[in-house]
Amino acid sequence: MPTIYTNADSNKRKTWFFLTGFFVFIILVGYVFSFAMDNSGILVIAVLFSILMSFFSYWFSDKMVLAMSGAKLIDHDSNKELYHIVENLCITAGLPVPKIYIIDDTAPNAFATGRNAEHAVVAVTVGLLQKLDKAELEGVIAHELSHIGNRDILLATLVTVMVGIIVLLADWFRRWSFFGRRKSSSEKSGQIELIITIAAIVFSILAPIFAYMMQFAISRKREFLADADGALLTRYPEGLARALEKISADSEPLEVANRATAHLYISSPFKSDRQSPGFFAKLFMTHPPVAERVAALRGLGNS
Repeated sequence: MPTIYTNADSNKRKTWFFLTGFFVFIILVGYVFSFAMDNSGILVIAVLFSILMSFFSYWFSDKMVLAMSGAKLIDHDSNKELYHIVENLCITAGLPVPKIYIIDDTAPNAFATGRNAEHAVVAVTVGLLQKLDKAELEGVIAHELSHIGNRDILLATLVTVMVGIIVLLADWFRRWSFFGRRKSSSEKSGQIELIITIAAIVFSILAPIFAYMMQFAISRKREFLADADGALLTRYPEGLARALEKISADSEPLEVANRATAHLYISSPFKSDRQSPGFFAKLFMTHPPVAERVAALRGLGNS
């Protein structure tokens, strides 16, 4: 019988499995493209460029997301009940109290962001405060605090860098293969080069797809992990399970959400993502299906 602890440990192991596979995949992609282009420095350039592109996102993404969502900072006196829930759960989790924001949107949802626990924020919608009871709200806040405690923002940034490396390498190689490839001096070597180039072009098309699939797989595992850790904080998995059901079943669209920020929310803000997906569609989802998350949480209730 799975428990909260084995579920959390399982998802941590799966996360590291995917991350290890990601690193191996980057090395493979870099080797193939460097061999085809006869330039071993191309991977180094891609790594440096991706890190520089992600630096700004890591340090300032929280401000951008809050601005895009129209979130307003609150203090203790603005909403004492919400502030006390966050404060009490932070004491239990051993985390500093993050800044708390409220989004003026009637659709229930929430997210956490920030580069570390000392610079973290938790944002909830007005709809979440109106439509959830206290136990359900505690479950949602505990889930978001778990993302902070697990340093998921840092992990997401690392994964984004790795995806960026693969996408850059693939894009540069396709450009080189069409515009910069040198002609060989002999017919035999020209045929070999052509075969290698064709194989690498196919690889350059498939590599970004596999990279995104791994990114989404890691994201889904971190959601399961945050669910399990959130249940550990509240000692009441049913609260988060009911909250997820209410959020998923709510018919109001989250007006402030977009595809760039959707992965941050506790549940996808788009109705099309909440329907039962097929196997292929599931590979490109940032969140696990709510039914699976609810079943896992209720399966943990016996621990």
